[in-house]
Amino acid sequence: MLNKQTLTIATGLFLWLTAVHIGLAKKPAAGGGANHMQRGIELAQQKHFDAAVAEFTKAIEANPKDPRGYANRGTAYRQAARAAVAAGDQEGASTRYQSAMADFAKYVELAPKDASAYLERGETEVELKQYDAALADLNKAFELKPDDLTANKFRGFAELGLSQWDKAVADFTAVIQKKPDDLQSYDRRALAYRGMKNYDAAIADYTFLLSKNPNDMEALTKRGYTYSLALQYENAIPDYEAALKVNPQDNDTFQRLQYAQSMLAKKNASPPPAASPTPSPTPEKPGLLSLMNPLYIGIAIVALIIIAVVVRLLTRGKPEGTSSMIR
Repeated sequence: MLNKQTLTIATGLFLWLTAVHIGLAKKPAAGGGANHMQRGIELAQQKHFDAAVAEFTKAIEANPKDPRGYANRGTAYRQAARAAVAAGDQEGASTRYQSAMADFAKYVELAPKDASAYLERGETEVELKQYDAALADLNKAFELKPDDLTANKFRGFAELGLSQWDKAVADFTAVIQKKPDDLQSYDRRALAYRGMKNYDAAIADYTFLLSKNPNDMEALTKRGYTYSLALQYENAIPDYEAALKVNPQDNDTFQRLQYAQSMLAKKNASPPPAASPTPSPTPEKPGLLSLMNPLYIGIAIVALIIIAVVVRLLTRGKPEGTSSMIR
């Protein structure tokens, strides 16, 4: 259901979003659900997500009109789903994601003017690869809170999923302008640039990431791949070789290195010499035998027959010559 890239995207904002939800519930409404809400937050911080869900459920039962209970329980469900994905439990992840979606839908219903409600649902939809629905929710979140960088960023994720490269570049650029130390936005913007075949811009973003962290092997291999797409094999090869020094068992990078080397060798190979033109043979004069066409032979035979007949007719009835010999 979720690929590694999607999980990485989601996990990247995990701490920030957790802080948002804790902020929502720090001052729970008075009543029987307050203690359960606080206890649920503590359990979520300790990564006991299923136990946190149980506490948030009790808080909701005590105060079913409080949108914070659904927001916090939805977040706990989503965190539990991520943990299930990491453990290879796809069925458990799917069940928890659907529960999270139901809670965020209730959150939207109870707080339709709260940008966070649409942001939470939009984020979950991105993780589920429901990009059209995510884009609608994130646009709504951005409409309600235009300065929300998280909505900006997740909208960029949704646009990447929909191959809307230029829009993704615009959103990630907006995030970078306000938060220039957000390295993940450089990485995602580079991917969008690559989708646009703007390889130079993508390479510039990967180079920036490597200037911040020279040991970022992921950025190194991505830059090498982008160099290959730009047919700059001589630049791709050093990136692949550097990555393989760190992880010699990376078979994908090894195969890409071999490809780049073979393409560079082909690119640098001398062109083969032009083939000498083959002389045209001098046409031979037709020989006598070649002229002995059966038609000509037939005409010749008919002519001979006619001549013979004419001669015979001319000589018929003439007296035979007498001999002058004395007997």
